[in-house]
Amino acid sequence: MKTTVSSKGQIVLPAEFRRQDRIEAGQAFEVERLGRGEYRLKRRSPAPNEGALDWLLGCPEKGFFVPIESGSTDTL
Repeated sequence: MKTTVSSKGQIVLPAEFRRQDRIEAGQAFEVERLGRGEYRLKRRSPAPNEGALDWLLGCPEKGFFVPIESGSTDTL
């Protein structure tokens, strides 16, 4: 498929690729230069639990997330 670089240096992934790979706006990618005119684009894997805090804080029911006291496991 063909795509074009914008005046801002942006490259648009064709819609067919975005649909096939479920790529959404805001997802991060790594770009690696393999050689002159050759590049590799790789979707960045999210860190474990990335976004969990935002999800909990965005809960519509206030008081949903309540921290609990943590005891020692030495007695187990």
